[in-house]
Amino acid sequence: MREVVTGFAVVWALVLAGYLVGRSGLLGPAGLDTLTRLAFFVTAPALLFVTLATSTLGRILTGALAAFVLSTLLVAALSITLARLLWRRPVADLTVGALAAGYVNAGNLGIPIAAYVLGDVAYIAPVLMFQVLLAAPTALAVLEVATGEERPSLRRLAAMPARNPLMIASAAGITVALAHWRIPQPLLQPFVLLGGAAVPMTLLALGMSLCGSRPLRPGPGASERWLAVGLKTLVHPLLAYLIGRHLLHLAGPALLAAVVTAALPTAQNVFIFAGRFGRSTGFARDTIVLSTAVAVVTLVAVAAWLG
Repeated sequence: MREVVTGFAVVWALVLAGYLVGRSGLLGPAGLDTLTRLAFFVTAPALLFVTLATSTLGRILTGALAAFVLSTLLVAALSITLARLLWRRPVADLTVGALAAGYVNAGNLGIPIAAYVLGDVAYIAPVLMFQVLLAAPTALAVLEVATGEERPSLRRLAAMPARNPLMIASAAGITVALAHWRIPQPLLQPFVLLGGAAVPMTLLALGMSLCGSRPLRPGPGASERWLAVGLKTLVHPLLAYLIGRHLLHLAGPALLAAVVTAALPTAQNVFIFAGRFGRSTGFARDTIVLSTAVAVVTLVAVAAWLG
């Protein structure tokens, strides 16, 4: 499983670089906010557009995807229920917690792991599309409503997707793919270059946010962090296995794909979403860091067990 460890090593190297940038004060006091907004509004949409516009959509509705989606919905519901009962968190914080428990790192970790562990990158494309086309827009809409000063009108609610850069980019990419348009390389290349900056930019922002933080610290919030990490790295893949094996009767590569994708750690996008709306950013940051560390062990165990 050297490829899995290598993938995580790359992630931690970029996070460390971001931490050093933050400690040095290289980007100034507003550097983290600027980097986060740039990733949310520019580079991440470019990456999503290129990924979806150049994807093949014929292999989306698979048993592995069904097991992943069902397990994601269940673990998100479990996260919301427990956080509401135990800590009485408001809707915005519950939403960030649900994302931390179920929104996986399908991009910079999912793609190489799908290539090296599953042997086919196509397994991760449907997961990425589900997250960017359904999970992320839904969560962002809830966050916008929950953090708004006034109750939005129906017209504003209906217009939310049109004001969400991730949704706009996703819709544009899926339209190109469905229409089988081949974008000329000179036109596509600027999006490729911008999209290539999305993952390192997000990881740098994550590293910068670690300055002065202690994800392993005890005290208030520790139990919530570890609950989210447990849901993400243990409960989510376990639910994917149970659903895939006993409900959908998956076996072999399909079952392995469902469990491996569910075992991926929390995506850095959760930190971007939380930072965009100013809710539970520390919780999101710590959950990403801790789940990424724990997932190294979980993914190797899953690959050895089902592979």
